[in-house]
Amino acid sequence: MAVTQAVDSAGKAPGAQAGGTGGAKPRSVRVVLLALMITMMLAMLDNMIVGTAMPTIVGDLGGLEHLSWVVTSYTLATAASTPIWGKLGDMYGRKGSFITSIVIFLAGSALSGMAQDMGQLIGFRAVQGLGAGGLMVGVMAIIGDLVPPRERGKYQGMMAGVMALAMIGGPLVGGTITDNWGWRWAFYINLPLGAVALGLIGVVLHLPRKRSEARIDYPGAALLTVGITAIVLVTTWGGSQYAWTSARIMELIFLGVAALVGFLFWQTRAPEPILPLHIFRSRNFSLMAAIGFITGFVMFGATLFLPLYQQSVQGASATNSGLLLLPMLGAMLVTSMVSGRITTNTGRYKVFPIAGGVLMIAGLYLLSTMDTGTSRLTSGLFMAVLGLGMGCLMQITMLVAQNSVEMKDMGVASSSATLFRTLGSSFGVAIMGALFNNRVQDVMSERAGDMGSKITEQSAQLDAASLAKLPAEAREAYQYAVSDGSHAAFVLGTVVAVAVLVAALFVKEVPLKGAGPKPEAAPEAV
Repeated sequence: MAVTQAVDSAGKAPGAQAGGTGGAKPRSVRVVLLALMITMMLAMLDNMIVGTAMPTIVGDLGGLEHLSWVVTSYTLATAASTPIWGKLGDMYGRKGSFITSIVIFLAGSALSGMAQDMGQLIGFRAVQGLGAGGLMVGVMAIIGDLVPPRERGKYQGMMAGVMALAMIGGPLVGGTITDNWGWRWAFYINLPLGAVALGLIGVVLHLPRKRSEARIDYPGAALLTVGITAIVLVTTWGGSQYAWTSARIMELIFLGVAALVGFLFWQTRAPEPILPLHIFRSRNFSLMAAIGFITGFVMFGATLFLPLYQQSVQGASATNSGLLLLPMLGAMLVTSMVSGRITTNTGRYKVFPIAGGVLMIAGLYLLSTMDTGTSRLTSGLFMAVLGLGMGCLMQITMLVAQNSVEMKDMGVASSSATLFRTLGSSFGVAIMGALFNNRVQDVMSERAGDMGSKITEQSAQLDAASLAKLPAEAREAYQYAVSDGSHAAFVLGTVVAVAVLVAALFVKEVPLKGAGPKPEAAPEAV
């Protein structure tokens, strides 16, 4: 495999020739990749496990009215810190910033496990989120440093597979831990895994140290943090805690837009900008940012409404919501691995965004046709089509984004691609959720009159216990309402996904750096 010497021995610079094995040790490369996979698992598993433990946490700590902030504080801190971690890695070295982010994440996990009230838990979750912002960015940027793009596809495909496995197994692991060890271990479980990752990275990973003479762009970081925070709060609160037209939401929209406009203006003048705007001059990078945003929009919207449809309409058990999504996530896992391998073998990648766009549109359209009579087999096949589409897009967007910038911008490219996907997920959950909720409430009013309106006035998303308590007539009305709401959400997703296909058609297939025929004598390193 063509890898650099970055994993070889301390103090040695990476090999400049992307195409020879140099002095890289296959075993060292494997150990680093294992550590990166563990770290990726930490980043993806956390919210899945904690979400399952939420009812137990409320029962122990109280503070039900502040429950949403346990997730919101983490999400805000993660989104706001993501681009900053990417820039710190570019300026001061990837290894140091990555280890620091892991340590902060583990400190936040330990403190969250020791929280004595809801206020402490919310604050400690924010600390955890600050560290989490650097985990996924660090993983992708380190792969970008170690592996030339021609080889990178299969490894980023493996990371996408880890993401899918975490989404499938997270709720099951969370339920098992909470039932047997208590909710505090939903946080403590991160500590031994993180310690293993830290040990492996500290001993085996050796990247050249950097020391930038430029100062950190504090004004840019502050403006970007305010802008991202306002956007995430709008998508979190809009249509739930506050009406979309309320003064609070309007204030946040104004604040977010003003901060982001100020940020863009400042980035043109900052000596060392947090987000160098010149990376967006690359057509491929800008297109991958857009495709990543839409993929996040669709993916997280689907993972929110599909389990609700399966539980409310098809009568599926809520014991493990991850298993309900197995057809979609399993297809995504397989396609991510296969597309990465094909990209590595052929050096061609444009076909995957195009195929991903077509399959995503087809899958969302098929899901929009589901009604109260759709069987689990049929809905599973529809989910698999969507999963195939997302699998074609998940790792290719990061690969092409990294291939579109210079090595000195690898961190900001990775963090920007991650940030756009995160923001897309926030908008997807908010907009598709608002459409779903409005449709459910309308149908409940039509089919169950005043009783239907009263049932869904607090929330259009009822859990299994609440649904079981409803009269038969109201329960049937709710099933029709959820089916109708899901239809509306997936129709919107179908329309939005068209933009992926349009963007993919304009992607220019630039040769992957370090690509080319492998020397016949070069052994496969991994």
